[in-house]
Amino acid sequence: MPDSPRELGARIAARRRARRLSQPELATAAHVSLSMLRKIERGDRSPSDATLEAFAAVLDVDATQLRTGYLGTERRVHAALPELSAVIAGYDIPQGHPNRHPDELADAVSTAVQWRLGAQYGRIAATIPSVLADAIRYVHTAPAADHPAAARLLASAARTADAIAFKYGANDLSGRLIDLMRWASDRSADPLVQAVTAYVRTETFFAARAHTVGLAALEHALDTAPAPTGRTEAAARGALHMRAAVIAGRTGDAGAADTADHHLQHAHTYAAQVGHEGTYLGTAFGPDSVRAHEVSVAISLGPEHVDRALRVAHGWKPPASMPAERRSGVYIDLARAQHWAGLHRDAFESLKVARAAAPQHTREHPWAREVAAGLRRHHRADAESLTHFAEWIGAV
Repeated sequence: MPDSPRELGARIAARRRARRLSQPELATAAHVSLSMLRKIERGDRSPSDATLEAFAAVLDVDATQLRTGYLGTERRVHAALPELSAVIAGYDIPQGHPNRHPDELADAVSTAVQWRLGAQYGRIAATIPSVLADAIRYVHTAPAADHPAAARLLASAARTADAIAFKYGANDLSGRLIDLMRWASDRSADPLVQAVTAYVRTETFFAARAHTVGLAALEHALDTAPAPTGRTEAAARGALHMRAAVIAGRTGDAGAADTADHHLQHAHTYAAQVGHEGTYLGTAFGPDSVRAHEVSVAISLGPEHVDRALRVAHGWKPPASMPAERRSGVYIDLARAQHWAGLHRDAFESLKVARAAAPQHTREHPWAREVAAGLRRHHRADAESLTHFAEWIGAV
């Protein structure tokens, strides 16, 4: 069910107050009249898509976090995918100088990384084609002394572009972006960037259901990763172990659970060394991220391991400080476990929490759609609300 004007207005007002902005400040920054903003916040008027996106930009959120079911993000992402394909078609061919100064480019990449962690895919799509193009040009034109840093920037930009390609099912483009990331990481000669690239490359094995070879690739990456002499190095190794645990659970091998637990134990060890949750080289890692992956491992192992997921969730909740995409993923995994366990009300509540954390991530996640469809078929309580959710996520 679409938001009523009053619901939408209240959500905009709440976000504005959370950002400590006055109505005149938001109106000025969004280039709308103060009287219009007041009418919108009272629910007397609905904003156009352009106005909604202007508010979202000032409030530093994706428009999907203001209006339930907003489709502008999907249109923007799908429009960006062909642009990205064109940008990377000749990434190994010099194409002139970047339009951005290196410092400006570094800031643009850093901002896009934060959007990726916050699952703000529409904002990524609006800028990443030009950012990626400049990063490619910079690698080809940077002075020798700056070349490793330029390659690191390109790897990070390619990873951010891959986030929308992979989430929106453009698997071929995702694979090409990961190839670009590997090319850049090799040129950086930075083993930490190479470890991050191995972490991201696992997406191609997930997409192809090539779990056994994916596990082998991650274990090779662990063999060559830097020694855990500091937090960043420990986080890089810990993230690889988290990823290895999940893909091990999906191999279907007789020893899958033991292999997954082996990697989880190592991930816990490195999380203790890191000491607290943080973002390292664009990847969230720490004790909470490892707990999140414990839930993912249980789901990977299948319905007979549902109690593992429920035990983790019983004594732990992902903190609000965890990146929105990962937090949403935890609740999608939990919803699947609860659905398997027959806890239908709990599963629906988990899906709603996932949507509140990262609406577009939830909408595009095949497991969220699968659970919503299953709940709608078999669960009659709260039927109207569940039907509206299923329609929103595309499960009907």
